[in-house]
Amino acid sequence: MPDFIYNGRVYYNPVQLVMEQIGGTWKAPILWRLNNQVMRYSELRKDIPHISDKMLTTQLRELEFDGYIERKVFPVVPPRTEYSLTEKGKDIMQLITVIRNYGLKMIEEHQRSTT
Repeated sequence: MPDFIYNGRVYYNPVQLVMEQIGGTWKAPILWRLNNQVMRYSELRKDIPHISDKMLTTQLRELEFDGYIERKVFPVVPPRTEYSLTEKGKDIMQLITVIRNYGLKMIEEHQRSTT
C-alpha cells in the first residue's frame, strides 16, 4: 500500500493510522466507558484509576478532535461538561471490544501458566 496523508501526517499503513488515534494507555478505556452512557468529566476521572487530570484532558481533546467523542458544555454555574460517543466512536467500539477480549484471553492464559 502506498503512503498516504491524513490530517497533514504521512502514514505508511492503515493500522498505524487507527492505532495512533485509539492506541496508548488511556484512549480505549475512555471510549469503553462512554460506550453506552454519557459521562461527565468528574465521572470519567473517578472511574479511570491512575489517570491524571492533565492526561484525561489531553486524551479527551484528542478524541474529540479525531471525531470519536462529542463534548457538550452546559452554561450553568459551576460549568457542567458531558462526553458521549459520536457515530464514529460507536463504529470503533467493535474493534475495541475485540482487542479487549483478546487482552482478557491473554491475561487468563498467563494466569493459568503461572499457577
